[in-house]
Amino acid sequence: MLEFLKRRLKSEKGAMDKILVTLLLVIVGVGAVVGLNQWITDESAGVQDSAGQAIQGAIDDANGGN
Repeated sequence: MLEFLKRRLKSEKGAMDKILVTLLLVIVGVGAVVGLNQWITDESAGVQDSAGQAIQGAIDDANGGN
C-alpha cells in the first residue's frame, strides 16, 4: 500500500505541492480555532465582570445608594 502511494505521488505533477498546501491550511486552521477560542474565553470573562458590576450598581441604586 505504501509503495502504491509513493508511485502515485511520483507520477502526479504537483502532488507534493498539494500536500504541503493542505498541511499548511490545516495548521493555519487549527491555529485560528485555538486563537479564537482563547479570545472568546478572555472576552467572556471581561463581559461577565462588567455585567456583574452593572448589576451590582443597579441593585445598590434600587436600595437607596447604600
